[in-house]
Order: sequence, then C-alpha cells, then structure tokens
Amino acid sequence: MMLTGKPAFAAMKNIKNKTARVATPVADRLAGKTRLSPADREAQIIEGAIAYFSEAGFSGQTRELSKRLGITQPLLYRYFSNKQALIDRVYQTVFQGRWNPQWIVLLKDRSSPLRDRLMEFYRQYSEATYRPDWIRIYMHAGLSMPALNQRYIRLIRRELMPVYCRELRHHCGLHDVEDSVSDDEIEFVWSLHGGIFYYAVRQHVYRTRSGVDFMTKVGFAVDNFLAGAETTYPRLLATVSSTVNLPAQKSKGSRSR
Repeated sequence: MMLTGKPAFAAMKNIKNKTARVATPVADRLAGKTRLSPADREAQIIEGAIAYFSEAGFSGQTRELSKRLGITQPLLYRYFSNKQALIDRVYQTVFQGRWNPQWIVLLKDRSSPLRDRLMEFYRQYSEATYRPDWIRIYMHAGLSMPALNQRYIRLIRRELMPVYCRELRHHCGLHDVEDSVSDDEIEFVWSLHGGIFYYAVRQHVYRTRSGVDFMTKVGFAVDNFLAGAETTYPRLLATVSSTVNLPAQKSKGSRSR
C-alpha cells in the first residue's frame, strides 16, 4: 500500500534521519557529546593516563589509552608531543604535584613533641601519596623507568631526610646543627620512612588485608623507632663525629620531648 500525505512525509523523514545517523562517523558524534575546552581535555588525558599507567605500567601503549579516553591518538598527540612527554607530566602530577612544603614546616615546629609531629606528618603524607595510583605507578617506574623514582628519591633525600636527622638529634638530647648531616644518619632515619611506605605497598600492590588501621601501624612504627633511636642514634653519631664534627650530647635532663 502506498502512503500519501502526512504519513508518507513522516516515513520519509524518519528514513532520512536514520540514514544521517549511520553516515555520521561515531567519533564525530562522540566528540560532539564530549566537547571540552583545551584545559579540560588536557586534564582528562592526564587523569586517564595516571589510571592507565597505574594498571598497565609504562609499557602501556598510547593507542590503548586513547581508546579508553574515547579520543583519537592524533588528538592525544596534539597535547603531548610523544609518550615520554606524557609520562613526564604524569610524574609531575603524581609525585611533584602532591609534595607539600608545609610538611617540612610541620616537622620543624618544636612546640610539639617529635612523636606528634611525625604522626601528623604521616597522616598528611599518606593521604596525599599512599593512594593506589601513586604506589602502583611508583612500583612500575622502579621496574621500567627508574629515573622517575630516582628523581623522587632525590627530593626526599634533599628536603625531608636532613630535617628528620636534625629533629632526631634534638629529640635525643644532642645539639643539632644546620649542616653536616651524614649518610649514616640519613640511612638510619630512612628505615622508618621505608617501613611505613611498605605498609602501603602491602595494601595497594600485594592487596593484603590487615585488621589494624594504617595510623595505628604508623604509631607502632614511630614509637619503636624513637625508643630505639634514644639509645642507638647517639652511638651512631659518635662513630661519625670525626667527619660530622657534632657538638657533645646534652644531659638527659635537658632533653626536649
């Protein structure tokens, strides 16, 4: 039966609309629905790259990343000239971007006992860094791109560890000085920092469960460390005093807790 009048017009319009939808490339339609400003698009790519590299490691391909983001690979390369440029931005975002200089101010504030300062530091530090993406990207980088880890370790060694050492000297009743922190001291205090980092590795890499919450475990680690340091750290300093040239230990009565 031949349709005439309004029914025929409606049927023809329906066929035309369906044909237009089929003819329109899928990517064009997706782009129309997800049109973003350049800044938002760049942020989307970085966020997606962080999630992707935390799963696949840095051997993951930008082609697959583009598919996950729902964009073309050429569009991705409009924002990042090559894969290494994207990886560098991921590093800056995940590691440098989450470093807070106020942590150093906190650790130096001797109006509070060192234990309290360390506990608050690790509360803030863990919230900023000990996340699944941070931990997993850090571990992947250690296997395939250790230069990224080395950059972050240099940051920790330069900014955090000397402060740790000087505050521990003060806690143990030693005259603290603003220079001459030895490698031995840095390795000594790094045992605490590395041990707490391993809690996060167990959770986010090995996916092991623990009935003890994170900050309770940090409290155990800090208490054990400080108790041992009161005996061991002065002895360590005595062995390196010829090269470090530290002043003598204060009397126990003058210790600042």
